[in-house]
Amino acid sequence: MAFRTLSALLLAIATARLTSASLTKRVTCPTGQTTANAACCVLFPILTDIQANLFDGGECGEEVHESLRLTFHDAIGFSPSKGGGGADGSIFYFDEVETAFPANNGIDDIVDAQTPFINKYNITAGDFIQFAGAVGVSNCPGAPRLEFLLGRPKATAASPPGLVPEPQDSITSIPGPIRRCWFLARRGGGLAGFISYILRSHSIAAADHVDPTIPGTPFDSTPGIFDTQLFIETQLRGVLFPGTGGNTGEAESPLRGEIRLDSDALLARDSRTACTWQSFAVGQANLQAKFRAAMSKMAIIGHNRANMVDCSDVIPVPKPVVGTPHLPAGKTMNDIEQACATAPFPSLTADPGPATSVPPVPPS
Repeated sequence: MAFRTLSALLLAIATARLTSASLTKRVTCPTGQTTANAACCVLFPILTDIQANLFDGGECGEEVHESLRLTFHDAIGFSPSKGGGGADGSIFYFDEVETAFPANNGIDDIVDAQTPFINKYNITAGDFIQFAGAVGVSNCPGAPRLEFLLGRPKATAASPPGLVPEPQDSITSIPGPIRRCWFLARRGGGLAGFISYILRSHSIAAADHVDPTIPGTPFDSTPGIFDTQLFIETQLRGVLFPGTGGNTGEAESPLRGEIRLDSDALLARDSRTACTWQSFAVGQANLQAKFRAAMSKMAIIGHNRANMVDCSDVIPVPKPVVGTPHLPAGKTMNDIEQACATAPFPSLTADPGPATSVPPVPPS
């Protein structure tokens, strides 16, 4: 009896070791890197190329900001009733149609920048757009390492108009198809997932076309760092106004050199979202987790995860966040406009020195 028990135990141990070995087995690619799946080997030459020639040697700069924006604008073009294939690269294959949508103003610049790379490599535009976004984000300190799944088919039709939210949209004014994607995000990660889903790029972004007279204007004071400053600085007291040159969705920021969108300011103050917004003010780990989960869902809108190959191990690991949550120089807690009804805004100290202007993000 004891012998049988020992034999069963040894068999269980051997099986566990074999299973563990199969799960950790690595494939060595022709380029020398290793990955869990041979299908992912095609990505390493692309990774090297875009880091050097699209992202300026691995910087968290303008091309990263715009590549991240493109992941959203391509993927969100999906509606069960109106059509659209989601994250399928249609914004590349049908660029003359989709770049003309008002909400896609200025997106043609990054489409043009990525076109030579898409044409150079044997992956679809849908895969390239999401891969470039994930790689670009990895250049920003404080960002999570994003998931990347390979296997999106080529788009067969353009996305219908009206599916991409605009800067002046509030929760209630977001078009019906966008609300459906919002509820999709809520089922996957709650309201916090939706907020990080919509605003993920504003922490590491600058506006070129919201107000064309001030290109390169950042949304927060640390556009090269994936941190929580957006959720602090948007809560500073400011004045909403309808914008210039029509309803651009621009709101007055209390920080010189910084731009604020109506949609951001309203989300920060709406009773339905204010407490969730506030939860990110000092919640770096929470923001990272929610952002990664929301991006994972967004990046495969219109596709079946079971039909795709997980190549997440190709994405570089980002550096840790730089700095800690703080008020900008010259501000105090009295400048915070409390909006959450159930919890006070976290107590923060300000950077030393007098108030300064936030510098613009230089073009690539």
